Amino acid sequence: MTTSTSPASASDASGGTATDAPAKKRGSFHPLSVAEVRRLTDEAIEVMFAVPEELQGQYDYVPGQYVALRTTMEGQEVRRSYSICAEPRPGEIRVAIKRDIGGLFSNWANENLKVGDVLDVMSPTGAFISKHQMTEINHPESIDTDAEDVFVAFAAGSGITPVISIARTVLAANPNVRFDLVYANKAAMDVMFVEELADLKDKYPARFALHHVLSREQRISPLLSGRIDAEKLTSLFDDVLRTDDVDEWFLCGPFELVQLCRDTLAERGVPAEKIRFELFTTGEPNKPQGNIGRPVEVDPNADNFEINFQLDGLSAQVASPKHARETVLNAALRVRPDVPFACAGGVCGTCRAKVVSGTFEMEENYALEPEEIERGYVLTCQTRPTGDEITVNYDA
Repeated sequence: MTTSTSPASASDASGGTATDAPAKKRGSFHPLSVAEVRRLTDEAIEVMFAVPEELQGQYDYVPGQYVALRTTMEGQEVRRSYSICAEPRPGEIRVAIKRDIGGLFSNWANENLKVGDVLDVMSPTGAFISKHQMTEINHPESIDTDAEDVFVAFAAGSGITPVISIARTVLAANPNVRFDLVYANKAAMDVMFVEELADLKDKYPARFALHHVLSREQRISPLLSGRIDAEKLTSLFDDVLRTDDVDEWFLCGPFELVQLCRDTLAERGVPAEKIRFELFTTGEPNKPQGNIGRPVEVDPNADNFEINFQLDGLSAQVASPKHARETVLNAALRVRPDVPFACAGGVCGTCRAKVVSGTFEMEENYALEPEEIERGYVLTCQTRPTGDEITVNYDA
C-alpha cells in the first residue's frame, strides 16, 4: 500500500540556507513482533505490534502520526507507511492495512501476516497532528481539558486511520470537545472501524457527530449518497457543518478529495493554519516512487554534482551525474542504505533534511510546513541540486 502521511501546505519551493529550526525526532527502525491481526473488512486488517518496555520511549507518539514498515519481499527491500489508528497506549502500536490494487505489500499483509511475524517498524513520526495540546504515551497528563474546541474531519477509506486516533483521544480526555466526522466510502461493507465509530457515537452522543457518505449505495438522505463533489461539499458546509466556529480541520484521504476540501474552505475564509491534511497519494500516478532508489552509473571524469550529507553524526559524499537528474535521496542511498525515507513521493516527510549550503529545486512538497521551508528544510526525495554542490543535514 503506497500510503503516506503528512499535513502541511502543498507547494513547490526552492532556496538556500536558513536559520535554525527546532529538531524533530527522526525515525529509526526496530524489529517488532505482530501480537494481533484483526479483520476490519474484506479488504483491510488491523495489525498490533508489541513494543517491549525498553523501546517504549522510542515509540511515544501523538495521535495522527504514522510508522513505516520494512521487510524484504522477492529479494527486495519494501517500505510502506501506515497511520497509527489507536490512541496512545504503552506497549503497543496499531495500524490498519487496506489492500491496494496491485499493492505488493498490502496484498501480502492481508493474505499472509500472522501473529508472531516480525517486521521492522520505524519509530513514529509525521506532522498530521493537532496544533492544540494533545496527549502522548509518556505524557498523558499534558492534554488541555478546559478548552471548548470544535474539530471537524473529512476522511475517505483508509483515511480514517489517523482520524479515529485523534477523535478517540480528544473525546476521552476533554469533556468540552465537539467532533464532527464526515466519512466517505464506496459501500457499507467498506467502512473500516464501523463498530468503533458506532461505539464513539453511543459514548459521546452530544459531542460526536458521524456522517457516513456512500458513493455506491443509496442512503435516506441524498446529501449522504454519491461521491463528495463541489456541490455536495457546499451543501454539507451550508446545512450540516458550520465553518465559522471550527477550531481545527483534519482532511485525510486521496488527493482529489483533500484538495477539494482545502480549496472550498479557503474560499469560505478559513485560515490555512486551521487546516491539517494528509495525503495517501499525490494524484500523479505517473511519478515513480521507489523503495531503494533507481540505479545510476557515475563516471568520475564526467560532469557531476557533489552531494554531501550528514546522518547520525557521520558525513558522506557522493557524485551524481548532472544528466541523470537524480534526487539527493537517491544519490545518498547509493552510499548509505540507512538514509531515512518511506514513500519517496513527497508525501510523508520521512526524508526531511536541512540544506546547509548550495542551491536546489524541490519539485513537490506535501509534507513540510511553510515555516520549515523558510528555515531551509527540504524533502530530499524531491530535491535536486541546481549548482555544483549541495550539503544537507539529516540530523538537523
